[in-house]
Amino acid sequence: MPAHYLYLFFAILTETIGTTALQASAQFTRFWPSVIVVIGYGLSFWLMALALKTMPVGIVYAIWSGLGIVFIAGIGFFVFGQRLDLPAVLGMALIILGILVIHLFSNSATH
Repeated sequence: MPAHYLYLFFAILTETIGTTALQASAQFTRFWPSVIVVIGYGLSFWLMALALKTMPVGIVYAIWSGLGIVFIAGIGFFVFGQRLDLPAVLGMALIILGILVIHLFSNSATH
């Protein structure tokens, strides 16, 4: 796997960790989850910047934000007991489909 995709994958992972900690921080009233938020987002943006060395910003941001939405919704469901209705699930399926279209068919995405 090319390095820029690894950077992007770990940017998504650390953003997801940061956002999960944001929910756990109780609006920054709990210290350790708040620290994880800052570290998670900081690492995510740094890793995303590394991916931007070889990938267009629109492609990076589409993949980063799209997969982040799907991952956070999954964590919200499994960890925080938040429910998703059918339109939400269908919308996230369309997000994943869009990312696959970008990756498989776009000449803008570097492979």
